[in-house]
Amino acid sequence: MLRVIAVTGYKPMELGIFSNKHPGIGIIKQALASRMQNLIEEGAEWFVTSGSSGVEIWASEVVLSLKEQYPQVKLSILTPFLEQESRWPDYAKEEYYHVLKLADHVASITNRPYESPRQLRLKNDFIIQKTDGLLVVYDEESQGSPDYYLQAAKQRQKHEDYPIIYINRYDLEAVEMDMRDQYFDQ
Repeated sequence: MLRVIAVTGYKPMELGIFSNKHPGIGIIKQALASRMQNLIEEGAEWFVTSGSSGVEIWASEVVLSLKEQYPQVKLSILTPFLEQESRWPDYAKEEYYHVLKLADHVASITNRPYESPRQLRLKNDFIIQKTDGLLVVYDEESQGSPDYYLQAAKQRQKHEDYPIIYINRYDLEAVEMDMRDQYFDQ
């Protein structure tokens, strides 16, 4: 049973998203909500992200909204280092601070500001080792930052059962079509 699930995906710029008002965010959140609901109904209790801008923040927001229907569900934010948001745009910082304030658990894997890429590798390895599976918004035809999490997850898969649950572009297109159909059916 998957009780603790890591969630990751692309950064906003990897998706061509440069505003929190981009319509693609709603599609991604709906896809995440659908998968997360299924996972919760199968026994998931915790969702873990590193609080990175993009899919991880949006997933965190989805978890927080799902808590209304599933109050037993918890959100953990494990940042790779202190002040990871220091270079983000203001709107992204606001979303980040809001999520941190409402999360059930917040900690930094290295309790110091950024020093080297090693801190990011430590974060990926640590989160993969502390979770039962990975939910990732990722399309193998469009490589990006999720590759690093996937390397750690696939390494763990070599030695034990560690499911990787993908939300790819076809899943996102299906969600978009469903949302469009619902809009026109009203």
